[in-house]
Amino acid sequence: MKALNDIINWIIQSGLLAWLFYFGFAIGKPFVESKIKHAKTTQEQALWELVLQLAMTAVNSRVGKNISGQEKFAQAVAEVQSYLTAKGLHIDTKQIQAAVQSAYEMSMLTPTVNPNEKIDVKQEVVPAGTVKAIDPKEVA
Repeated sequence: MKALNDIINWIIQSGLLAWLFYFGFAIGKPFVESKIKHAKTTQEQALWELVLQLAMTAVNSRVGKNISGQEKFAQAVAEVQSYLTAKGLHIDTKQIQAAVQSAYEMSMLTPTVNPNEKIDVKQEVVPAGTVKAIDPKEVA
């Protein structure tokens, strides 16, 4: 028993106990910080998914209404923002606008127009074999 007491006193007096605590914190701190960072990332990802779902719902609920696109967009942004505020979640308005815009683009209910696509009013279809070939001797 006396030997055990001597060992414990030596551990306390020599500073080994303080060194063990310091070493434990030095090793454990990066591990704890990585867990906190992972939890924040997961939480932000879940919040963004919620915003996208809310935006898609808001967009789809305004598809058949007879109002302009700007008004629909403003109403959808306001609806998503009011829901999030009521739940105590605060997100930047620009992010909500980006989510609503993304929902409009992904929605199957809204028509999509490709700005790079040329719209031909009248295309003439020439039957095969009826067009005269270009003679390179005549062009030069």
